Amino acid sequence: MTKKILYFICLSALLTSCVNSYDVQGSSSMSNLDGRMLYLKGVQDNEMLAMDSCDVVHGEFHFRGSLDTISLVNLYMGDEWIMPVVLEEGPILINISSANQRVSGTPLNDKLYNFLDKKIQIQNEMSELSHQESQAIMNGEDLDAVHSSLMMQAQRLAMELDRLETTFITENFDNILGPSVFEILCSGFQYPVLTPQIEDIMSKATEKFKSNPFVRNYYRTAQENMQLLQGYEPDQVASSPNANPQSDDISAQIDEPGYEDATVADSSVINQ
Repeated sequence: MTKKILYFICLSALLTSCVNSYDVQGSSSMSNLDGRMLYLKGVQDNEMLAMDSCDVVHGEFHFRGSLDTISLVNLYMGDEWIMPVVLEEGPILINISSANQRVSGTPLNDKLYNFLDKKIQIQNEMSELSHQESQAIMNGEDLDAVHSSLMMQAQRLAMELDRLETTFITENFDNILGPSVFEILCSGFQYPVLTPQIEDIMSKATEKFKSNPFVRNYYRTAQENMQLLQGYEPDQVASSPNANPQSDDISAQIDEPGYEDATVADSSVINQ
């Protein structure tokens, strides 16, 4: 009986020690990575800092470490960004080749890269429109008809991309992916503004998403900017009941790295 008790105590301690950890197995077919040092970098105190490193040996590399909370970090070779990685429990697999870069094996990484695949596909279709225009000109087609057709296709693709981004963010409001992709979306603007897409997202947002530091500060600043553009004075904006989208009784605050600034800074996830 004593041995059984000791066995279960040891097993329990082992399982507990493995719960808060990450394990990343990577492979690469690119020869320029062999022998190089790779880094996992995350935003801490508004700085991109290395949190783990390893060597690439014969196309293989391995990261392992403790995990306080699920976080989205970036894989670097020196100062060269490679790809985003969600650190979460489970076997995280990274594959790097000249044709594809992908992280898989865990739920959030699978979600993220399925989204990125669809986004890249739409962006590639958008890029192809300019080639279609050039080909039509070379073929001597009617330019007005060509431009009209291409404009309709461009609008359709823009709406498709809008829906993809909005759906992904709303489906991931309460995990790290929603705020991260929202930050990518907002980083495309020179300063915080409210677009119909952002208004749509915020109208559906959960309290947890709204209380994310980046989301909360971006939305508040964007509201102030839009009111100023509409002719309000700064003191009127400060006293406006809609200037801060958060109610005072929200106590649940999540503390994800990289979302502290009131204005859009460099995204901790690179927009692919």
